[in-house]
Amino acid sequence: MSSNNIKKLDEYITEENNYQRINRSYAGLSTGMPKEWKIVRLYDYVNILKGYAFSSRYFNSEKRGLPLIRIRDLGKDETEAYYDGPYEETYVVKKNDILVSMDGEFNVFLWRGPTGLLNQRVCKIWSKDDKILDNLFLYYVLQKPLKLIEAQISQTTVKHLLDRDIKRIKIPLPPIGEQRRIAEVLSTVDEAIRLVDESIARTERLKKGLMQELLTKGIGHKEFKQTEMGKMPKEWKVVTLESISLRIKTGPFGSQLKKDELSNIGFKVYTQENILKNDFEIGDLYITPEKFRKLRNMEVKPGDVLLTIRGTIGYSAVVPANAKKGIIHSNLAYIRVKKDIIIPEFLSQLINGYQILRYQIQAFSSSTTLGALYAKVIKRLKIPLPPIREQQKIIEIFSTIDKTLEIKRKRREKLERIKKALMDLLLTGKVRVKV
Repeated sequence: MSSNNIKKLDEYITEENNYQRINRSYAGLSTGMPKEWKIVRLYDYVNILKGYAFSSRYFNSEKRGLPLIRIRDLGKDETEAYYDGPYEETYVVKKNDILVSMDGEFNVFLWRGPTGLLNQRVCKIWSKDDKILDNLFLYYVLQKPLKLIEAQISQTTVKHLLDRDIKRIKIPLPPIGEQRRIAEVLSTVDEAIRLVDESIARTERLKKGLMQELLTKGIGHKEFKQTEMGKMPKEWKVVTLESISLRIKTGPFGSQLKKDELSNIGFKVYTQENILKNDFEIGDLYITPEKFRKLRNMEVKPGDVLLTIRGTIGYSAVVPANAKKGIIHSNLAYIRVKKDIIIPEFLSQLINGYQILRYQIQAFSSSTTLGALYAKVIKRLKIPLPPIREQQKIIEIFSTIDKTLEIKRKRREKLERIKKALMDLLLTGKVRVKV
C-alpha cells in the first residue's frame, strides 16, 4: 500500500473514531435510555435538499421576485436579496421549514420569514414520515450532533458540512406522542425567548430615537444655532476630545506586550470583550506585577472611558469603581476626562450612539491601512458639549433605559439556561413527559 493510501486510511480511521465519539457522546445513546426509545440513523428518516446556486444576474434589492435565503439571513427571518429569475418549485422554502447552515457554524434554524428560495450552502431537512419522526422534534434533536460535528472537524479557512457528515448522525427516537410533547415544551420556551427578544429590540429602538433627540436638541431648549456638527442648542459647544481630556492613551503595541507574557494570574488585561459586553469581570488575561510596572502608563482607573480601536471599532464603556487593577489591551484606548467639564458616562453614550460622532470614527478608521484608531486621531474627534447639569439629566434618562435593557437581557439569559437544561433532560429521556 502506498504512503498516500496509508495516510488516507489513517485519516479515515481517525474520522470514523471521531464520529463514533460524537454518537456515543449524544446523551440518547447512554445506557439509561428509556426502553421504548430507539437509536436510529438520521439519514434513514429524513429528506435532505441542498440549496441551488441561483444566478446572480437575477438578484435585486428592490424586492422583485422571491426572497433569496442565504446563510447570512438565517436567524434573522428576513433577507437582503431577492431573486427574479427562473426556479424550480423544489427549492421553495416556507414558514417553519428546517434549515441548516453548511459553512462556518453548523446551526439549525426554523425559518419564520416569508416564502423564499433555498440558496447554495443552506440545506433543508424534513421528516420522511411525520407519523414516525415529528418535524419540530427533529429541529431540536438535530442541534447537538451538528455542533459536535462542527467541533470535530479540523479547522480550515471555513468549515464545510458534507453529506457524509449528515449520513453518520444517529439520533434518539422516542414514540411519536412523546416526540410531539417534548417539542411542545421546548417550543414554549423558544416562544418566551422570542417575545423577550422583541421587547429588547423595541427598547433599543426607543433608546436610539431618544438618543438622537436628546443629543441634538437637549432638554427644554428654545434657541438653537447651526454648527459644524449640525443644529444644536445655543448654550452648547463643539469641542475636541483632547480639550476635555486629561489623557488619551492606546494599549501596548508590538513588542510592548507579547503573547507569551500573558498569564492567568496577576494584574488584569482588559479587552474588547469587556467593552462590547459592558462587563468588567469577564476575561482571564493577566500580566505579572513586573510587567505591570513597565506598562503603568496604560493602567485603567475608575471613570476612564475605554474605546475599541481595532477590529470592532468605536464602542465604549466606563470603568466601574470596583474594577480590578489592570491595563488596556492593544485593541483599546482609554480616555481620562476632565470630570468638571464632562461626565464619563455622557461621553460613553455619545460614542456609542451619537450618529455624527460615529461617522467621524468610521471615516478616520477606514482611512488607515490597518483599519484602526490612533491616539492622535482620537484627540481630534469632535463632540457636542452641553452644560454639566444637562449632561447629568440626559444620563439619568439613558440610565433608566439601560437598567430596563439589563433586566430583559438577564431574563433572556435565564430562559436560555432553562432551555439548555430542558434539552439535556428531555432529549435523553432522563426526564419523561406525560403524553
